[in-house]
Amino acid sequence: MTEIRLDRGEVRLFGTASGAGPTVLLLHAGGEERGVWRPIADVLNRRGLRSVAYDLRGHGASSGEARALQLIAEDVVAMIRHESAPVVVVGASLGGLAAIAALADPSAAPAVAGLILVDVVPIPDGPSVRAWLDGRGLRYPTDLVDDILAQGPALLATATDLTVPIMLVRAGPASPLTDADTDRFLAAVPALTITHIPTASHLIARDAPNQLANLIVPQATTWLKSRLG
Repeated sequence: MTEIRLDRGEVRLFGTASGAGPTVLLLHAGGEERGVWRPIADVLNRRGLRSVAYDLRGHGASSGEARALQLIAEDVVAMIRHESAPVVVVGASLGGLAAIAALADPSAAPAVAGLILVDVVPIPDGPSVRAWLDGRGLRYPTDLVDDILAQGPALLATATDLTVPIMLVRAGPASPLTDADTDRFLAAVPALTITHIPTASHLIARDAPNQLANLIVPQATTWLKSRLG
């Protein structure tokens, strides 16, 4: 296991790399830390994949504040550029939205072999999201939530224009994600692959790590092999 420090001017990001092989970049949900990926990283490592997980800005050991999606997306661009291409990006909730925004950057998109979104879509239903946060007593920065919801159309446009394959992993009924959210995403990206872990809540990496890992491994391996030849 190797510790990574990524200096971003006023912000310093800390991450952990483990295993050997092609790289899967793991981006946690808001309010979580990189350690949530540890059980999943263990599975990836045993099955020939290298994993890299960072604390997003304002989370865990990383400095700064998570106040605007674009700033987090720029951090993700730096994470992608720090690795040898190709990489597969797995983003949960906030991490997934930041991943989509990062792939609007022409310096990042070519390095990515595929994107796995964990219970998140570009345009989530605002009332459902706010109700889910309030129902769990989670106090995300209001300006970040407002910014994310305002960025929805731009995020959907980015996802629509991507040439990399995308898989969406949906949680069960406790998720703030609605069928209408998924249908809207699928209408914009017909090649989208959708799968479910119905026993998990929105925070799938925490609730069902083995099931999530067993979805990530074959998909990431296929995408990476197609790029590596």
